[in-house]
Amino acid sequence: MINHSTFPNLPFLQQKIQELKNALFFSQNISVLRMATTIVSILKVDELGQLWFFVPRPRQELHEFDREFPVRLELFRKGKGFYLHITGRAYIVDDPEEVNNLLFEDLKEQMSGNMVLIKVKMGKADYFESMARTHHNGWWHDLRTHLHAWFFNTRPGYKPYQLDAPLPMLRPVA
Repeated sequence: MINHSTFPNLPFLQQKIQELKNALFFSQNISVLRMATTIVSILKVDELGQLWFFVPRPRQELHEFDREFPVRLELFRKGKGFYLHITGRAYIVDDPEEVNNLLFEDLKEQMSGNMVLIKVKMGKADYFESMARTHHNGWWHDLRTHLHAWFFNTRPGYKPYQLDAPLPMLRPVA
């Protein structure tokens, strides 16, 4: 379970996700039948670090799909100075009892026959800040910057957030 004391970056991520709102949804399932890649609009990010959104209902019967599968979300918005890449586990939410037990009523109102509700439990979130150029520093500076990034594998503006439970520190054996 994700909480603010264990994962202090969750409120920051919730705010950034709500600002961006749109994402490319990629199912990373290895089965033959998987959800199609699509653009989604994030409806809610709850206090457990779960993202809620709808995807178009596939032509096949929903019970033929895996109930849970790995996914990748790429959140972006034109004009924003940042973007997010999120990986996690997606769950198809179609059980009427589970839908009726949802704590947020606004999702129940948006349920329709041609959409499927998905919740994604975030595992890892990579936050990137776009480095906007205000002026050109010259080709020598650009060359040095690219070589430094290449040799030291640095990416300006990259800030990874791991949302899985941290592993305990291992102590050396004396």
